Amino acid sequence: MSDSPLKNDLLLRTIRGEKTERTPVWLMRQAGRILPEYRAVRAKLSGFVELVKTPERAAEVTIQPVDILDVDAAIIFSDILVIPEAMGLPYEMVESRGPVFPRTVRSASDIDRLKVADISDDLAYTPEAIKLVKKELDGRVPLIGFAGAPWTIFAYMIEGSGSKTFSKARAMLYQQPELADRLLQMITESTIRYLRAQIEAGADVVQIFDSWAGILPPIHFERFSLRYIRQICEAIHQVPITVFAKGAYASISQIGQLDCATVGIDWNTDIRHARSKIGAEKVLQGNLDPAALYADFGEIQQATRQMLDTFGAERHIANLGHGVYPDISPDHVRCFINEVKEYSSKLR
Repeated sequence: MSDSPLKNDLLLRTIRGEKTERTPVWLMRQAGRILPEYRAVRAKLSGFVELVKTPERAAEVTIQPVDILDVDAAIIFSDILVIPEAMGLPYEMVESRGPVFPRTVRSASDIDRLKVADISDDLAYTPEAIKLVKKELDGRVPLIGFAGAPWTIFAYMIEGSGSKTFSKARAMLYQQPELADRLLQMITESTIRYLRAQIEAGADVVQIFDSWAGILPPIHFERFSLRYIRQICEAIHQVPITVFAKGAYASISQIGQLDCATVGIDWNTDIRHARSKIGAEKVLQGNLDPAALYADFGEIQQATRQMLDTFGAERHIANLGHGVYPDISPDHVRCFINEVKEYSSKLR
């Protein structure tokens, strides 16, 4: 990995609470299908999973948004579901359907066949990709590592695919809570190992994605999601942590109490409410509606300015409220990024 000092350290200075000349900006899912250059790389391989597991190609598509979109951070190209695969539950990425698990977890005997992930044996490709990215970036921008939150990983392992309700996963929380805890703890231990390996390889920040937090009632979010995210936050101190729990509006105060530097908020969360509940010390990340990027340039600029005005000039990392949609034009994404840079510099 490169030991070069960062040429653009806006993201890290913002996280540290330092004065900055403007608001940093990056996008969730910025390395992906919005870019023709990404599609060209993926077309050379058998599919998404091979791309994730090929360090040279994963590094290439990680860097593309830095070159093409001029974002203030790279995020390693990977997938949250590498954790269950490393634990012994492989998945396939089916076009137009998403992830599918040929086997699922429904019983204690199913968990008996799993293991806590061994990073060097089962997940070495991600740290290797991080090392390649760090070398190629040569200090241009920070690199973000990431993992899925244990509840979100658990939901896929039980359900077997994406779902509107994740009713099988949620049923286990009511019917077999001790079994759920056993699997969640294994996922948590695997995730801590995985994030530590990413940090050792050179990640400057790590983010925890709880994509399905919002389908849990508050009492279950605290019991089966937040307690395991808390374990991860308490185990990782080498770099700043961002926690993004999509849809967990009712628990935003509790999320703000985690040992993390940044809280990501989705586009349905009121910015002022989030700030009042989380407090002034933590950085907030987000939260433009991804669908706003379908609008014309003038409307994108107006929505971006309104977002920046509401967040204020400090302790904010500009982003979308979730990942950028795959059919949005790169030009519209650039419009958002450029407006963040130009307008936020005037707020200083």
